[in-house]
Amino acid sequence: MISTLPLAGLRELYLGGQRRCLRRVSCKDPCMQDGIARTRLDLDTDERIVALRRQLGVSSFGLNQLVLQPGQRGRIHRHERQEEVYLVLEGRLSLLVEGEPIELDRGELIRVAPRLRRQLVNRGPDRVVLLALGGDGEHIGRDGEAFASWEDERGATPQEVPLPDDLDELELRS
Repeated sequence: MISTLPLAGLRELYLGGQRRCLRRVSCKDPCMQDGIARTRLDLDTDERIVALRRQLGVSSFGLNQLVLQPGQRGRIHRHERQEEVYLVLEGRLSLLVEGEPIELDRGELIRVAPRLRRQLVNRGPDRVVLLALGGDGEHIGRDGEAFASWEDERGATPQEVPLPDDLDELELRS
């Protein structure tokens, strides 16, 4: 199921089953889409590669869901500039890096630097589902802005705004 918001004019967002409009918030990067987009992992897909980046309209990094059935393997590949992080969601992944095997279990992550050849292999009896995240260039951190309340129009650095109080029991879902 894919749910994206229009890219022009007011945004529509469904919160608590109610349709609400959001103001257009402009992004400084001309390649980056405004607004929000939402999708869901399809853990039952027959596709080996699900391009989550495209579904979400992400332009600054790659994001794919990969599914390997028992005995399947991907191409040996490398990237000129992109580093990749693999997060195993289900199963046990055999990752070959320059021909050397590394075993990764559910919940484990690994980063592979650019220019290293790698291959994803499922040697086990169960399928493997993982996320692959890739990016090129230096991460620009600390561009966040935090707000103490929804009424605040001006933000501050996250370090300057204390964490809010935890929810009380009446606010928790049952």
